[in-house]
Amino acid sequence: MNYSESENFETKAIRIQAEKTHNREHSVPIYMTSSFTFDDAEQARALFADEIPGNIYTRFSNPNNSEFVQKVCELEGAEDGIATASGMSAVYTSLAGILKSGDHILVSRSVFGSTHQILTQIFPRFGIEFTYADIAKLETWESLIKKNTRMIFVETPSNPSLDLIDLDWLGKLSKKYNLILNVDNCFCTPYLQQPIKYGTDLVIHSGTKYMDGQGRVIGGVIVGKKELIQEIRFFARHTGPSLSPMNAWILSKSLETLSIRMERHSHNALKLAEFLETQDDVAKVIYPFLPSHPQYELARRQMKLGGGIVSFIVKGGIDRGRKFLNSLEMFSHTANLGDTRTIATHPASTTHSKLSEIERALVGIDAGLIRISAGLEHIDDIIREVKEALIKSR
Repeated sequence: MNYSESENFETKAIRIQAEKTHNREHSVPIYMTSSFTFDDAEQARALFADEIPGNIYTRFSNPNNSEFVQKVCELEGAEDGIATASGMSAVYTSLAGILKSGDHILVSRSVFGSTHQILTQIFPRFGIEFTYADIAKLETWESLIKKNTRMIFVETPSNPSLDLIDLDWLGKLSKKYNLILNVDNCFCTPYLQQPIKYGTDLVIHSGTKYMDGQGRVIGGVIVGKKELIQEIRFFARHTGPSLSPMNAWILSKSLETLSIRMERHSHNALKLAEFLETQDDVAKVIYPFLPSHPQYELARRQMKLGGGIVSFIVKGGIDRGRKFLNSLEMFSHTANLGDTRTIATHPASTTHSKLSEIERALVGIDAGLIRISAGLEHIDDIIREVKEALIKSR
């Protein structure tokens, strides 16, 4: 049976591979080459004219990158895609590769700090406008669409407040006004959520997070409609945000275990969230698959599981939050997420520190908010670590 005959995520993630070489390798080799040779002048001409498929230069394409992209396209249900050097290069390239001076983009207010910087500090140089829309007030979104609006960009769930957007509703809204819908699906991965099913045109990922899953590489990917990817590919080909063959190989191999890892991440995160709700030291727990989450029903409808991120507000504000982090012994204190190892961060002073206090409040980032990326350790050890840190930080 060919992998294409299977509808199962796990089979596709494992069995999609680059074509074997004459060496009949079982695992795809790493193509560490900057360029590829031509059989003759005519083949070179045809390749550069895009008349025939093939590799020319690793900044354009490489067998490892192609395999990684093909997997993500199959898993997301996308027509085409392109790999990028990082998650943020995927964000920027998916925007800059499409938008032009005079365009307007409607953006969910809860976006990653660096995405906020692109919108507020970089795009104004090029005459690209944006408006933030409140996830809690969907009834206002339509009124924020302008004549020059070209795209809607959202994260769902958002980082780190785990706000959700109804993708079915958003897909219909974007189609009504002929807008490009661009969704950052990093927190869910295609195993937990496939935005294209709801009418999304572009889906982006930071491969650095769950796709790698072990904190080894930096990478990103953009997938979606073929005509949009063609525009983005032209932009990327001439600006150079290329993913290295080594990192593409790692990410492609890592996708083989994505389903198993996401199930364990989600299991541990849910158990941790349930534990945190029982603690007097905790003012609020945020997790999509907790019944207390305001969008619990939506989460169960468009997500397979709740994901690996738990956010909570520890009583005592920023000082207590820092004491909590300093009391952790096993967890990693780093700005990454989606690792096999559990990670704790304080968004107000790290990932979202460039936002003003008012801006952080608008997206639900309290001074005492802690973001936990639940790893793959035994859940009893994860809970014990959190419990002891809460006690020590009093």
